[in-house]
Order: sequence, then C-alpha cells, then structure tokens
Amino acid sequence: MDTTFIKGIIPPIVTPVTQDEAIDETALRNQIDFMIDGGISGLLAFGSNGEFYMLSEQEMAEGLQIMLDQVAGRIPVYMGIGAIRTSTCVRLAQMAQKMGVQGISVLQPMFISPTEDELRTHLLTIAQAVPSLPVLLYNNPGKAGYPMSQDLVEDLAHTTANIVGMKDSSGDMTQTIEFIRRNEDVGFKVMCGKDTLIYSGLSVGAVGAVCSTANYVPHLVCSIYDKFIAGDLNGSLEAQFTLNPIRLQMDRSSFPVATKDYANIIGQQVGNPILPNKPSPPDLQDQMRRQLEAAGLL
Repeated sequence: MDTTFIKGIIPPIVTPVTQDEAIDETALRNQIDFMIDGGISGLLAFGSNGEFYMLSEQEMAEGLQIMLDQVAGRIPVYMGIGAIRTSTCVRLAQMAQKMGVQGISVLQPMFISPTEDELRTHLLTIAQAVPSLPVLLYNNPGKAGYPMSQDLVEDLAHTTANIVGMKDSSGDMTQTIEFIRRNEDVGFKVMCGKDTLIYSGLSVGAVGAVCSTANYVPHLVCSIYDKFIAGDLNGSLEAQFTLNPIRLQMDRSSFPVATKDYANIIGQQVGNPILPNKPSPPDLQDQMRRQLEAAGLL
C-alpha cells in the first residue's frame, strides 16, 4: 500500500456554518483555497476542530463532497471518523471510501472506557471494512479520556495491512517517540498532533503534523515543516517559536472555538461555532488579535 503521500502539514479544517448552522459552501471552498495557497500537504475533513460531533452523517457527506470537489486532486483528503458506535464508524468509513478520500483517521471512542480488547475490536473492524484504504489511528487521550497503548498500536501496525500510521495528540514526546521506534520496521507513519511540538516531532522521526493553526496561519505552520525538510533547522525552530504563543493563547478559550475565532479575525469568515459552543469573549479575541499582530501576521 502506497503511503508516501502521508506527510507534511495536514490541517483539520474547520466546518464553516451559516447563522442557522447549515454548512456554508462558499466559506468552505474559500477556506480550502486559502490553506492550499498556504502550502498544506493534505486536508482532514471532520477532525476535532471540524466539529464532527455536532454533525449528522448527511451533513458530513454534504461537506465532504464540497471538499473533494474544491480540492480537485490538488492534495490528499482524509476523513475523520470519531463516532462511538462501531457500526456508525464503519458506515462513515465506507462512505468516505466510496466518495474518494485518500485515507481515514480513526479516533478512539469518547465517553465510554473500553477495555483493550474492545478498543482493538473497534479499530480492527473499521479497518477491515475498508481494506484498500489507508487508516491512521488518532490517539487523543485528553478528549477521549484514555490513551491508545503502545502494545495495542504495535499489534495493529504489525498485523493489519491498512493501518499504516497515526496522529498522536498525547503531547507526551516519550509516547510519540515510542510509537515511532516500535513501528518503524513496518514503515508506520506517525504525525504529531500538538501544534507546539511540530519541530520536536520531526526531530524524532514524525513525518508531519495535523495542525489546527494551519486554518489561519498556514504559511507559518508549513514553514516549520518545509524548513526542517530543507535542512534549515534554525529557521524551522524559529518558526515554531513564533507559532507557540499563538497556539497557547487558544487554550484560554473553550475547545474548539478558538480556531474559528482566529480564522474570523484574519478575515476568513467561517462563522460561529455550533451551539452550545460560542465565540470567545471580546477580551480573549482582543488578545488573539494582539498575538497575531505581535508576530507580524495581521
């Protein structure tokens, strides 16, 4: 299975919505072109920052069709799969495959606390339902409430042909390194899931990063990767240092509204978060604006 395309900066695109919370097609198409012009290497539909947990399957199908149409083969498109019920995930994965995505990203089920065996069955069932499609695991212990273990990931990476990589959002570099070390013999592709650790991840063998900040400062985020690959390690690290205060400012808002706030501040007009989330208060948005101004990005 070809996995050479799995690399670089892949933003979990925000899902622009209108005032009545319908997908805003014009804004979505504009957002895609903005990020592609900024140098991204791929696009993740309905990741955590895409508010997948707010959307129906029909809405996701509608949005994915718009994304695939607008991307028009310029970059790979991945589909985020994050439902709790295994059969729902299977249905979404098969829908995404039929529509023409290049890969899927599967989050461990939220709210419940599955055993290792239950989680293995969940992930394996989804992968086996789309055997010709590359599958990336998505380890997000902060939001799911528990981690994917090193043993589980190693087992799946070594026994399931289409489980070819993962996004690690643990924020723990020891975990990231071990996911890389224990699975490098099968060419397993690890993507860093923390925007503040892109440089660090690349330094230990990650192939790229899935970054929410690329929704609004794609040139800056992509420069961390591009400079690192070109051998300009000092330039890559400086770009990381420029990004970090901006990313850390996001933690003062409720998740995941700050990504849309920042995108709106720079003029992308992606609409509000879907209720019950609301835009950040004016004082926090003023601080976001000042962070962008201080970095020369606004």
